[in-house]
Amino acid sequence: MIHQILKDKPTKLFLGITAFFVANALIAECIGGKIFSLEKLLGLNPSNFTLFGQSGLAFNLTCGVLLWPLEFIITDIVNEYYGPKAVRRISYTAIVLITYAFVMFYGAMSIPPADFWIGSKKEIGIDNMQVAFGGIFGQGMWIILGSLTAFLVSQIVDVTVFHKIKKMTGEKWIWLRATGSTVVSQFVDSFVVLFIAFKIGNGWSWQLVLAICLVNYLYKFTMAIILTPLIYLLEKQIERYLGKETAHNMKQAAMGKTNE
Repeated sequence: MIHQILKDKPTKLFLGITAFFVANALIAECIGGKIFSLEKLLGLNPSNFTLFGQSGLAFNLTCGVLLWPLEFIITDIVNEYYGPKAVRRISYTAIVLITYAFVMFYGAMSIPPADFWIGSKKEIGIDNMQVAFGGIFGQGMWIILGSLTAFLVSQIVDVTVFHKIKKMTGEKWIWLRATGSTVVSQFVDSFVVLFIAFKIGNGWSWQLVLAICLVNYLYKFTMAIILTPLIYLLEKQIERYLGKETAHNMKQAAMGKTNE
């Protein structure tokens, strides 16, 4: 029975997508503690603009945003072929495993370090490895809570918007439902994480929360548009792997339709 299941192409595809989805989300969370300058990455001078009365703003983003757009693309692909229940399942799986990972991170931080290890990297400028380890893996609890909550809520919003558009358009205009759902869900993601992590957790003003939210959202919105062709590329590869008939039947089933 297990051998037959693992030979089933739709099942194998779903397992592969789920593994990448969870791994990508976990990596994004782990590297999210580093802030980078988008302008410097593009060889430009940092911006200096004002929003909601907050001056000196620039596109300083967490490294996690480099990977998060892929999560929404994967969500759209799963929604297209497996339906909203499958999206919720991989989202819940990712939440549980990311939570488990952070519990293990905090456990590792609490274990007493070996004396020699603490100063083992002084020659490269790291005076205390325990402090450095804690600085990398010890993100604040409000940030973790905000990030996980935003991830879950935005995934639910994404799958809901995607499915509503798909019911209206059928199998046509995948760019509309993919981009439309991502544009809405990315805004929710940007706002929720900042609201929980910094408005509630750190007492930021509403003006600052909204200003940073719009800066982050502008980047995410742009990436959603740029990455739209990737949806079509992935669809072609999936159809080639599954076969046209199987792919079509899966799309129909994902919409709640039965084949005649």
